[in-house]
Amino acid sequence: MEHTPRTAWLAQAANAAGQQGPGNLLRIVLVVMIVGCVLTAWFLLRGYRRKDE
Repeated sequence: MEHTPRTAWLAQAANAAGQQGPGNLLRIVLVVMIVGCVLTAWFLLRGYRRKDE
């Protein structure tokens, strides 16, 4: 295993992160969409709850 200085490792990591593509962005978009759908369903369906009065 080759020893590389910390700054060289950080530069390589930053370069590799730039080449990964839209993976992280798509994950964030999917999570936000799922949370938004759950909140929308809760908001719409809460009015149909029966009130036991």
